[in-house]
Amino acid sequence: MTTKVHKTVEVDVPVTTVYNQWTQFEEFPHFMGGVEKVTQLTDASLEWEAQIAGVKRKWKARIVEQVPDTRVGWAATEGATNAGTVEFRDLGAGRTEVSLTLEFEPEGAVEKAGDTLGIVERQAESDLKKFKEFIEDEGYETGAWRGTIGAGGTATGAVQDPAAGSTGLGTDPGLGGTTRL
Repeated sequence: MTTKVHKTVEVDVPVTTVYNQWTQFEEFPHFMGGVEKVTQLTDASLEWEAQIAGVKRKWKARIVEQVPDTRVGWAATEGATNAGTVEFRDLGAGRTEVSLTLEFEPEGAVEKAGDTLGIVERQAESDLKKFKEFIEDEGYETGAWRGTIGAGGTATGAVQDPAAGSTGLGTDPGLGGTTRL
């Protein structure tokens, strides 16, 4: 049985800054409860380690779609079954709407009970609020990847690191550099 969660938050930061920060996946443990570590393997693949409802989980995910300032979509390829999208909408006046849709399949009695109690839904809402606080408190992104990932997981585009003020073409910014997907 698949569960679907949809949560939205408004952020008092421009859409480009919000999107750029969201693409810094290795920073997710700073604002996502239960996420212990995210490792960027390639432009389009990530490895996650988390503790959800007291259960340690590890999985790999592939970014299936990424459009700057608009959308990031992913799907698990190994481990925990989950997929989702986060969409960014410019509200004008330096405000952005962030909408998260998450689909997952609870495994085992503990996760199924947690799902029934709405734990993942509450966690998603809490994580979006923490992201809002994180980016509003910072006021700027810690890095950026402005490339596009389309059907088939093919990445194209420019890599940018606002802190260093550099722009260049890259195929794997997540390995060995300060700029990550």
